[in-house]
Amino acid sequence: MNLLENMNAALTYIEDHLESELDVKEAARRALCSEYHFTRMFSFLAGIPLSEYIRRRRLTLAAFKLQGSQQRIIDIALEVGYSSPDAFTKAFQQVHGVTPSVARSAGTPLKAFPRMTFQLTVRGGSEMNYRMEEKEAFSIIGLMKRVPIQFSGVNPEIAAMWQSLNMEMITELKQLSNIVPAGMISASVNFSEGRMEERGELDHYIGVATTLECPPSYAKLEVHACTWAVFEAVGPFPDTLQNIWGRIYSEWFPSSSYEQVEGPEILWNESKDTTSPTYRSEIWIPVQEAKPSS
Repeated sequence: MNLLENMNAALTYIEDHLESELDVKEAARRALCSEYHFTRMFSFLAGIPLSEYIRRRRLTLAAFKLQGSQQRIIDIALEVGYSSPDAFTKAFQQVHGVTPSVARSAGTPLKAFPRMTFQLTVRGGSEMNYRMEEKEAFSIIGLMKRVPIQFSGVNPEIAAMWQSLNMEMITELKQLSNIVPAGMISASVNFSEGRMEERGELDHYIGVATTLECPPSYAKLEVHACTWAVFEAVGPFPDTLQNIWGRIYSEWFPSSSYEQVEGPEILWNESKDTTSPTYRSEIWIPVQEAKPSS
């Protein structure tokens, strides 16, 4: 499977439909993957959400039209997907720093966001240790909180969640743990669209994986039966873990025959001693076989 070639085919479709109705499902079809995987892979490879890329490209096109033609502003707004002049003016000003009417003046500085193309970048070639696990449906039971997305360092909101757990709660939760990954785990799901720009929030769970009933005092996340790609991270915490997490999307998915499916991203840590230089963690990502290239 040539994922980059397929992603570029999807980009061509997007570029061809900047001035007409654009169907993300059709773009994903051309990328030979699910819409769920396509939007996430685009976000990780491009560094911005798909919707933001489309918005920037359309407003770049609008700026060219404003300075290169005598079309009415309302007509240009409609051509690039805005149904009202007010919505177009607001979006245009957010990107270019000036209103569409001011942009018509000669010499007005504007911003251009060129078309993107995905290319293979050869990196260090460091190995990634992973395995595949098949699991029936289960639940994650424990604490849940909507927390800000944070890439580097310790997330203070998540740290506060761990600190709120007393020994009685930990013992109670561990007694519910009856499947792998065993013991206490973390899980993140329902990410905001601005994930790769480190904006927005996610639902974070701290608890256990189990097939038992959920006590009334805890939150419950139901997880469907699927295949999991499990990645090992061994090294200083949290830098090693965050590095592996990024490489899963930038290196492993583009070179594998799998795509991500909807579900939580699970983290299992071997111990509480995060100061160890050989701290061991596992990242669990729900996946499925990708569609074969035609």
